Amino acid sequence: MTGLTQQLIDLFAALLLLLAFAMLAQRRILSLIHLYTLQGAVLVAAAAVMGYATRQPHLYVSAGVTLALKVFLIPSLLHRVINRLNVRWDLEMLINVPTTLIAGIVLVIFAFYLAAPIAGLAASIARGTLGIALACILLSFMMMITRSKAVPQVIGFLAMENGLFFAATAATYGMPMVVELGIALDVLVGILILGVFMFQIREQFDSLDIRHLEKLKDD
Repeated sequence: MTGLTQQLIDLFAALLLLLAFAMLAQRRILSLIHLYTLQGAVLVAAAAVMGYATRQPHLYVSAGVTLALKVFLIPSLLHRVINRLNVRWDLEMLINVPTTLIAGIVLVIFAFYLAAPIAGLAASIARGTLGIALACILLSFMMMITRSKAVPQVIGFLAMENGLFFAATAATYGMPMVVELGIALDVLVGILILGVFMFQIREQFDSLDIRHLEKLKDD
């Protein structure tokens, strides 16, 4: 790997981390979808550069699948969902933004500490980015648990899968294609199920606040 290629991979890893923080602090749902789309585009570029650097043809296929799913198909489905539900308002957060970002910084430090011994055992040339990939996963999980609306929680789940994809690409030059396609199918099916779930919440309670589900236990 040339120095330029290594720098590009490090740049893409840094961009993914910045986008994860931006999603964590974002209060508008349309902007959240746009940030998720940008994450997908960065993953495509990272997979393509990794494929060029390692001469692994399947990484180009992974980049193509990621482009089709995470940059075009899934964002398009999310836009259709929010247009049909008319949910363009600012997102309600269970914790204020400054506190959330501070907690996110703590998670990043923990992720680097946790990934350090694992990265040392990895044979990948991009093993130094494993900590960033784990940090993106933890930040996405935190985004899920700090939002009370169903739509941003779905996006948080999808962002977690982005972190897993980058971790697999950085640490092992990508998972076997059958596994990647299986995960992509699971994510797509999950989106469809959660879409139906959100429509049911909206029809029953005229809101997408998942705290309304507690009423079902009382009935």
